[in-house]
Amino acid sequence: MPLDVLALTKDLVAIDSVSARSNGPVADRLEAEFRERGFEVERLEYDDPAGVRKVNLVARKGQGTGGVAFLSHIDTVPGTGWDRDPWSPTVEGDRLIGLGACDMKGPLAATLVAADAIDAGRLKAPILVVAAADEEVTMQGARQVAAESKLFRETAPRYGVVAEPTTLIPVYAHKGGASVQVIAEGVAAHTSLDRGISANFLIAPFLAEMAELAERLKSDPSYRNPMFDPPTLGFNMTLNDGDCKPNVTAARTVANMFMRPMPNDRTADVVAEITERAERRGFKVTSRIGAPFHTSPDSEIVNAALAVTGAERAQVVPYGTEAGIYQHHLEVVILGPGDIGQAHTNGEWIELAQLHEAVNVYTRLIERLCI
Repeated sequence: MPLDVLALTKDLVAIDSVSARSNGPVADRLEAEFRERGFEVERLEYDDPAGVRKVNLVARKGQGTGGVAFLSHIDTVPGTGWDRDPWSPTVEGDRLIGLGACDMKGPLAATLVAADAIDAGRLKAPILVVAAADEEVTMQGARQVAAESKLFRETAPRYGVVAEPTTLIPVYAHKGGASVQVIAEGVAAHTSLDRGISANFLIAPFLAEMAELAERLKSDPSYRNPMFDPPTLGFNMTLNDGDCKPNVTAARTVANMFMRPMPNDRTADVVAEITERAERRGFKVTSRIGAPFHTSPDSEIVNAALAVTGAERAQVVPYGTEAGIYQHHLEVVILGPGDIGQAHTNGEWIELAQLHEAVNVYTRLIERLCI
């Protein structure tokens, strides 16, 4: 019996797979579906920093090398702020409402349905469908797939489609994510004794420097990339002194800085400058740079995506995806149903017409690249 994309999406949405919890149950549901449909399945597992078991699935249809890999994730953001049960998928009018319906259990379901509909005997190149863990937090799942998956390595897919919501308009570039954490250590004491050392006061001059840096990053053209809207790094900073009480000196203050790297920009220079300024004051510093994504708008996969969608041109977006990891292994485009503005919201939803059209788009893409 052919798979129904709406029914499968509802099944996946109904399983809580918030990043802080194990995604094992939703992975089990997917694995059973893959195996029933005759896919070869590889299961990769790891424990996240909190000791929670996470699962990645790599499923293959067809033999040989090359072909296309559909790349998705199965974790979601928390269901906080919802005025209904986030895990009770509901069709209302032309929408399916539920946590992860748009980002990205609906798109994932569409890739599986499209791959299942293809007769394996017609394939000249294989199809991979990947369902990874922890995209919303660390992207460790995609890293494990790229580094450790035997099926991914043996198949060596030529093309990749990250099925994040793009309203089915191909995306060829997006920003990344970079973070710097700076920690100042003071001495806690009751203020009546006047013997403490406030970590807040220690870090204050550094914070003033960061305020100046934030203005420079907005105004200096060398830190901007006109390809994007907005064309800036989106530099931001948050502070945490452990909710220290006013009559106690703060023993520890943490400044977290975040920015969105763009292709061929100066993010590494910014991180190096922040690190140097913090270390000069004796603060502890850690940093991480998540690469932006960029493929040529004239690449084969982008042209194929334009052909099967009928879109006039590919676009760039300011948010990040796992494409930044997979781009080092294959030629990638981002293409999925739904709008990113519908994701991570109270009442997250995906338009039913987009969900069904995604199956058609992915089917046409398989026929173009694998048959």
